[in-house]
Amino acid sequence: MMASQMVQEAPVRRVAIFGGTHGNELSGVFLVKYWLEDGAEIQRPGLEATPFITNPRAVEKCCRYMDCDLNRVFDPDNLGKQLSSSSPYEVRRAQEINRIFGPKGSSGAYDLIFDLHNTTANMGSTIILENSMDDFAIQMCHYIKDALTPESCSVLLIEHPNLKYATTRSVARHPVGIEVGPQPQGVLRADILEKMRRIIKHGLDFVQMFNAGKEFLPCTIEVYKITETVDYPRDKNNEITAIIHPNLQDQDWQPLKPGDPMFLTLEGKTILYGGDEVIYPTFVNEAAYYEKQQAFVKTIKETLSAKGIRASVS
Repeated sequence: MMASQMVQEAPVRRVAIFGGTHGNELSGVFLVKYWLEDGAEIQRPGLEATPFITNPRAVEKCCRYMDCDLNRVFDPDNLGKQLSSSSPYEVRRAQEINRIFGPKGSSGAYDLIFDLHNTTANMGSTIILENSMDDFAIQMCHYIKDALTPESCSVLLIEHPNLKYATTRSVARHPVGIEVGPQPQGVLRADILEKMRRIIKHGLDFVQMFNAGKEFLPCTIEVYKITETVDYPRDKNNEITAIIHPNLQDQDWQPLKPGDPMFLTLEGKTILYGGDEVIYPTFVNEAAYYEKQQAFVKTIKETLSAKGIRASVS
């Protein structure tokens, strides 16, 4: 193997598992609460795994957030903002999380954060990546996808110059989102929770093997890269005038071709997809995204490559 195909990465010693970033997404909330009581299953030799409830007030109220979306405020402006009694709760909480697990972008930040989410969309098991150049995260996705076979596990890449997410997990050197659905808000489903639990198990197994010196050869994975978000059709009063077409509903990750049905009006008119390329919609009809004016997210398929990695000797 050529030397250029193998890189040394710092060991991953500190791992956090976040639940309750959105307080009504209950799989992560219940798993993290369980691990806070008995964390034996998430501990591995050579690393410290810390379960953490990120938005406890929203968890208590079983709502997405109190004042604003915690998963969108980890940007320099909010993290550096002078706080007052009128500051949004989630901005204050973001600064607290940044102090505990960061500071974001510093050498003292946590090595890896898994952030656990549920979606009402029919996305199945999904891993969310933020950086197409993160060899460690790509290798971990490759390992998890193989370990879950024959069950599928999609990988969503949210790297985009015009879409800034500023996620809770972005505090870490390696931020990884876990999104599993479909599951209604404020509801638990055993099958969905178990999918999430298995992803975390295999992710931690990968970290343990990496820290122990196992070399992971160069690999490639197929990802769905976000290109833009699509809103519902609206009238002059900004009211929704058409809903997701039955042919598109529950069809996350399936190809949407030019001319395919996309929306349906109450008068029975079908609105077709007018793009000039095949796309792969996801977060289709996500309940939490109505307020964000998003009917679904457009993605295209890409292949990501990762160099071979091994842990550097400290």
